[in-house]
Amino acid sequence: MAARTDVPAVRTDVLIVGAGPTGLTLGIDLARRGVEALVVERADALLPGSRGKGIQPRTREVFDDLGVLDAIHAAGGSYPVGMIWQDGKRVGEHQMFDPAEVTEDSPYTEPWMVPQWRTQEILFGRLEELGGKVAFGREVVGVTQDEDGVTVRFAAGESVRAPYVVAADGGRSALRRSLGIGMTGETVDPSPMLVADVRITGLDRDNWHIFPPSGEGDGFLAICPLAGTEDFQVVAQFAEGASVDVSLEGIRKVVAARSHLAPEDVTEVRWASDFRPRAALADRFRDRRVFLAGDAAHVHSPAGGQGLNTSVQDAYNLGWKLGAVLRDGADEALLGTYEEERRAIAADMLGLSTSVHRGEVRRGEATRQLGLGYRESSLTEETRDAVGAVRAGDRAPDGVLGGVRLFDAFRGPHWTLVAVGVQAAEVPEAVRVIRGGPAQGTYGSGLFLVRPDGYVGWAGDQAAGLMGYLARFGLR
Repeated sequence: MAARTDVPAVRTDVLIVGAGPTGLTLGIDLARRGVEALVVERADALLPGSRGKGIQPRTREVFDDLGVLDAIHAAGGSYPVGMIWQDGKRVGEHQMFDPAEVTEDSPYTEPWMVPQWRTQEILFGRLEELGGKVAFGREVVGVTQDEDGVTVRFAAGESVRAPYVVAADGGRSALRRSLGIGMTGETVDPSPMLVADVRITGLDRDNWHIFPPSGEGDGFLAICPLAGTEDFQVVAQFAEGASVDVSLEGIRKVVAARSHLAPEDVTEVRWASDFRPRAALADRFRDRRVFLAGDAAHVHSPAGGQGLNTSVQDAYNLGWKLGAVLRDGADEALLGTYEEERRAIAADMLGLSTSVHRGEVRRGEATRQLGLGYRESSLTEETRDAVGAVRAGDRAPDGVLGGVRLFDAFRGPHWTLVAVGVQAAEVPEAVRVIRGGPAQGTYGSGLFLVRPDGYVGWAGDQAAGLMGYLARFGLR
């Protein structure tokens, strides 16, 4: 039976295509701003698999703001120490990440392991809690734009009409292809890879078990206990041109050939996939009223755990800007800063992921993503003659000021003015003000206007220019 074409279009403020971490994060951020958003997903349920299992410190801060960090912490755990095996014996430990000390301004310094399927469940639950919706089984087959909005058509004949659409539908994005946006990239490693979630007996869960190549043409095997579950993630590298068998028998064969385990020690395969590590960046992140986010905009090697985290932070950047335009009356030009800010970050993170994959860079300060910022953004205004450690464009650190924890003050969809050692300015009611006494250890002194996504947008020694800056975002 032919699909109907006369079904009236459903209308919403923002249509988000893809219910992975990117789409769900954006849905949460818009829902808490009172923006009506519909998330649609081609599959009939949330996607399975551990996939991106590392939540970097900066993303932990984002999840704190979005109200899901406690659930993320409860669902996962710290990364275990790597244990190197050879000929059935433990031959040495390997620290997977350079250590970092917890400080007042950076309460999260290590990646937190949560299988991606569980992260998605937590985000989905939070979205529903806020009144958001996901429509499953919606395959995009077409998109048209005009001056007033976008119409997206689905295979079953329905369509959705929205002022803005966000493509968060993965590396093979149907929306990106429909718009004719290309991706420029490279093969990071010609060797095919297997990744699978399995049940295994005969291995402890205290270590990430690493079996180096035997020198007989096979690549490495790594078996990592997935925190918060009974599963292990198996990752295996194969010779260039080899085929990858993702069946139970195929995985048993690989594990038995490269480790001291017997085939029957692999008792169950819960999810499995094969891939070729590559890095690619969309030629642009926007086509008029449609935005690309997450894997639809950038595809990473999984090494270093940058893909999911960069994707979540795409959504976090775009959400407040869409809210400002749709709810606060900000000029639509604000949406142009999404590509300006995020494409440069994505390009840097792609280079980092590739360098980690090739062993050129260790997992450390850069992979934690706490140093990312927007100093060169057109949204950034630094008006002080003498600046301290924190400048406009930087991530706003945590700390205590006037008896208030700053991350507690930042939590929510509002702007925050931090006044340290100077008189606070009169600002619109929508801006929260935190006042302190003398210079604060991390911030020094001055006025710091913190954006809804936790970055300092404007900084000054006095309030001159502050109200003009806020007016750019519909705040008067």
